[in-house]
Amino acid sequence: MNIVLKTAMAWALLGLTIAMAQETRTIESLRSASDFGLTADPEAPHWRTVRGVFTERDQRGELVPGHRTEIRSRWTGRNLYLLFICPYEELNLIAKPSTTTETDKLWEWDVAEAFIGTDFKNIKHYTEFQVSPQGEWVDLDIDRSTDPPNHNVGWNSGYKVKARLDPARKIWYGEMSIPMAKIDQRAAAVGNTMRINFYRIQGPGGSGGSGPRRKHIAWQPTNSPTYHVPESFGTLKLIK
Repeated sequence: MNIVLKTAMAWALLGLTIAMAQETRTIESLRSASDFGLTADPEAPHWRTVRGVFTERDQRGELVPGHRTEIRSRWTGRNLYLLFICPYEELNLIAKPSTTTETDKLWEWDVAEAFIGTDFKNIKHYTEFQVSPQGEWVDLDIDRSTDPPNHNVGWNSGYKVKARLDPARKIWYGEMSIPMAKIDQRAAAVGNTMRINFYRIQGPGGSGGSGPRRKHIAWQPTNSPTYHVPESFGTLKLIK
């Protein structure tokens, strides 16, 4: 094989690698003709054909076996929808859950999370949404440009959640419907992008929801013990 051909193949491989890396940093949110009720069912008509993204590594980029999580997204002019498909080994659940009131410190238990930012001038300002396998929820408005950082759990987006547990398959499903007006000052439109990251916290934990048996899954690794690293966020893009 001559040097020219080898060089061309090397550049082609590099281009493919870069394209794949860029693709894995973007989730496409497919437009829906109308809003829909939450079912937490990936086989529902509005979710069945949607292509999602997958994550199976922790915040350091290390593989977390048995926890390959899929996230799908849709949108309308009024809402952003997210569906989490979450395999698990062991669950860490609140004994007496409430699905009608916000559960502060829900992250000390099993959750799926979305951090969303549309303030491109101050990327340290973003919102956080969580759903548990039991349908518990908490939302926060976060500004980490202040000292100390402001994690406002009193903020209320009015978002909705739905969860469904399949013990036989050891998968739980969590769905969110987030009002667009609460996360973006722009009118929802094809081509709009948001800064986003997805996370899970899974399994038995010790004091404060931590411990050696706790599993952490991050779509975009933060290379930090915390998920609150907005510099690591990927991109969500609204498409037709």
